[in-house]
Amino acid sequence: MTFFIVLVTILQSFSTSLGVGSSTLAIINFFVAISDGKIDETERKMMGVTYVILRVAMLLILVTSVVLLAYQFAESSFSTFAWAQLIALLVLFINAMLMSARLMPSTFGPALQAGSWYTLGTLAPLQLLGLTDFTLAQFLMAYVTWLILAVGIVNGVMAILKSKK
Repeated sequence: MTFFIVLVTILQSFSTSLGVGSSTLAIINFFVAISDGKIDETERKMMGVTYVILRVAMLLILVTSVVLLAYQFAESSFSTFAWAQLIALLVLFINAMLMSARLMPSTFGPALQAGSWYTLGTLAPLQLLGLTDFTLAQFLMAYVTWLILAVGIVNGVMAILKSKK
């Protein structure tokens, strides 16, 4: 069982890296695409490839997280760290579904997605370094602050790009 958990943990690390990287590319592609006021066919095609990679990363992070959280729950109760991961994953998936259904405005959706991926990407090294003794309230304050900052950054960049055209 230990070998299996090690493999799943490595796969989770890969999927987090893939998600953070492709989320970064998705935001950058989006900025480049809207900078001239229209998204042409080539830009749409490149963004489509990036979104496929993001979906692969989301599927992998979901599967690996479910396995690892189930393993942790079977061994003991959920830690605050596990709850932090679960919250970031829930926001990631709910936001993705709302964006796909076109119910989440672009004012918030891309920033929430990138912010959630970056949160998952930050949690991984914190766990590696043993810096997981934060409380759920501390995590929520940091996460919400980060998401507000991400919304501000994304919308600020979009406003600058729109003003330049």
